[in-house]
Amino acid sequence: MGDLLLIHRLHFGFTLVFHYLFPQLTMGLALLIALLESLSYWKKDEALHEAARFWARVFGINFVIGVVTGIPMEFQFGTNWAPFSRYAGGVIGQTLALEGVFAFFAESTFLGLFLYGEGRIGRKGTWAAAVLVFVGSWLSGYFITATNAFMQHPVGYAVDASGKLAMVSLWQVLTNPWLVWEYAHVMTGATQTGAFAMAGVGALYLLQGRFEAQARTFVRTGVLVGALASVLQIFPSGDAQGRLVAQHQPATLAALEGLFRSAPGAPLAFVGQPDMQRRRLDNPIELGHALSFLTWRRWTARVEGLDAFPVEDWPTNVPLVYYAYHVMVGLGTFFIAIQLGAAFLLWRRKLFASRPMLWVLLLAIPFPYVANTAGWVAAEAGRQPWLVHGLYRTPQGASYHVSSGNALFSLLGFTGAYALLAILFLFLVGRELARGPVEGAPAHEG
Repeated sequence: MGDLLLIHRLHFGFTLVFHYLFPQLTMGLALLIALLESLSYWKKDEALHEAARFWARVFGINFVIGVVTGIPMEFQFGTNWAPFSRYAGGVIGQTLALEGVFAFFAESTFLGLFLYGEGRIGRKGTWAAAVLVFVGSWLSGYFITATNAFMQHPVGYAVDASGKLAMVSLWQVLTNPWLVWEYAHVMTGATQTGAFAMAGVGALYLLQGRFEAQARTFVRTGVLVGALASVLQIFPSGDAQGRLVAQHQPATLAALEGLFRSAPGAPLAFVGQPDMQRRRLDNPIELGHALSFLTWRRWTARVEGLDAFPVEDWPTNVPLVYYAYHVMVGLGTFFIAIQLGAAFLLWRRKLFASRPMLWVLLLAIPFPYVANTAGWVAAEAGRQPWLVHGLYRTPQGASYHVSSGNALFSLLGFTGAYALLAILFLFLVGRELARGPVEGAPAHEG
């Protein structure tokens, strides 16, 4: 039973991590495309319009691969997690349906109009389509995040006579206090991914001496939006979400921070290694009292460590939660340094000629993906051993009628299929980057 549960968790985790590589870029690009198209419409600037259309083509490739990789997750609820679907389907089924009916169809319809409908709807209609792609994309993210927020902090539900969850207030679910800051944190993370991609591709073209006018627009837009998103990622969204974790999931906070013993004036650990046998953090570098202040706004406030909770209520894998969280925070700090440094050079009119900084922007493209993945692992592994926090444990939700051999075979099949999709994605995006932002231009000429 233990092996089967582990395979089910790996199966869903792998599918979700791979799938989320694509939506995080589309949600980030949706904002940037709407911004470029709005500036183009306002300034009557065709170059900005071309830039928006170039990124819309990249958006379209991501959108399609994201849909293909996301559909199996819906089926996994019925195959690998059937008891959980029966238990919580009365609530999460509705938010997932809203995502599909309203956001998904709106997103795909208006993207088609933006890319292929300009001849019929004109420039004003094209601008409206770009804005509605952004609205649809971010609504999609909202409903998905609402589903996750319910699992982290259930509200607006009742338990019916059969022991299953039933929704009593959709409004409470969609205004869940946990959702507000989780959504802000997720969307600023997605914006970072889009901004780093745009700035990095612009840096690539400048280093190659190709499409220099459009490349400056990409770098300028990516750096300014990325700098703002990087700061907002830490404060207020990250700070507020951390305080919610302290208030509603104190055992998770203790695992995130590697705090094994409750203490007033608890320190904030920058580095260290959780020692599960001795139940302590080895070789810590800490800032005294800082964790108490960050969580409760008092330097001497008591913060509960893992020793305050039964071991069966600890996150299942404390080291994984701790390291994933610290990778996310470390990279977030790194992003602020990069983007503010680039913004400073932009202000001094030296950024476009600074080859070292252009190389930094180019090589930094993958790291927001790493940070967003680490953040997801920290949040989801931190919620364990609960599927719905405080109500329903993870082992209760797994399908035990599926054999471990079948589940493992399916996981290996998914791995192979997704590897092929990754190759296809890289080929299609690489072809668009080679063509560049100027429609009709030769692939290797600026």
